[in-house]
Amino acid sequence: MKWRLWIILVASFPLGAAACISQPTQLPPLPTETGAPTEAPTETIVWFPPTATFTPLPSVTPNKIPTPDTRAVFGELILQDDFSQPENWTTGKMTAGSVVFGKNELSLGVSQPEGYLYSLREDAVVGDFYLEITASPSICRSKDEYGVLFRVSPGLDFFRFGLNCAGEARVDRFLAGSASSPQPPTVSGVVPPGAPSSSRIGIWANGREIRFYVNNEYLFMIHDQSLPSGGLGVYARAAGPDEMSVNFSELAVYDAQS
Repeated sequence: MKWRLWIILVASFPLGAAACISQPTQLPPLPTETGAPTEAPTETIVWFPPTATFTPLPSVTPNKIPTPDTRAVFGELILQDDFSQPENWTTGKMTAGSVVFGKNELSLGVSQPEGYLYSLREDAVVGDFYLEITASPSICRSKDEYGVLFRVSPGLDFFRFGLNCAGEARVDRFLAGSASSPQPPTVSGVVPPGAPSSSRIGIWANGREIRFYVNNEYLFMIHDQSLPSGGLGVYARAAGPDEMSVNFSELAVYDAQS
């Protein structure tokens, strides 16, 4: 009897134990999919955004500064020289070299190192004038210089307009034994460097205003009333130990007008 009672107890234990264990909590069901998920809207890139309408500023008319008149205004011809009459110029052999006449030209040849030559025209005293003369260096290097003397006084005060073979132009003044440069050497594209070359030199002098030209191109001006009138001449200067030479031709002098 005992063993039957044990079997009954053992057989009935799982049922009772199962009844005592609590049932697990059921998770809520997953939501039913009704379609593809909606994506967040993407911002559209505007590659060429509109700009504000341009409103131009009111135009302002600047005050125009008048351009100075640099023309060489002149009147009647008062002197012309084709260099066919040697008696009109200072010529001869000198310490620095020689001044001689060629065919319709006056030649200055400097043979002394750093030598200086000049020749003055006889009876050519002018006040207000426009002058043109052709200068043609045949042997010329670097700072070798040639040009025109004007408003030359009896005591040899004068202005000097010179070109050199480095392509520069300058103006000097000799007054009472003192030298100055109202226009220091200035490089200009119209001054031909070296030799052989040729330039048409122009000088316009009216009172204290003096303008300078090369090959019909205006270069610069000075204002100086210390020498109101005087004679004319030409010159050549060697800057170093080597000789140099230049020929002058076709001189014309006109009455200057303002």
